[in-house]
Amino acid sequence: MHSITKGLLAGAAGTLALDVVSYGDMLLRGRSASGVPARLADRLADRAHVPLGDGEEKDNRAQAAGALLGYALGIGAGAVYGLLRHRRPALPVWPAGLLLGVAVTAGADAPAAALGLTDPTSWGLTSWVSDVVPHLVYGLTTAAAYRAMG
Repeated sequence: MHSITKGLLAGAAGTLALDVVSYGDMLLRGRSASGVPARLADRLADRAHVPLGDGEEKDNRAQAAGALLGYALGIGAGAVYGLLRHRRPALPVWPAGLLLGVAVTAGADAPAAALGLTDPTSWGLTSWVSDVVPHLVYGLTTAAAYRAMG
């Protein structure tokens, strides 16, 4: 199997694991989903002059686009991992997974922070844990799935 294909599949597995952890946290703590991905999608669509509609229709499209951006980030990061893994010596799953988790956390949070949609410096411990833990699970799952595909 080609390294990029393995990376895409591993990234999809990691993205599923991230969603399971995030939704599990929402279920256990009774918290709502973050509105940041939808606001990011809305802002990016506005800057690209892509109309999302008005009112509830716009909100629904922004929410869907935000979720799809997350899938694109997770699956795309897996593909990049596959490409890099093909060209460099393999790291063990733990350090590779931690690096992947940090990279995807940055990929998710940096654009929103740069556009003024969130300020990670103002987050409390609970917010950081809710953000970092699912991304680390993503990274570990992606690295382990890639390795399992041989």
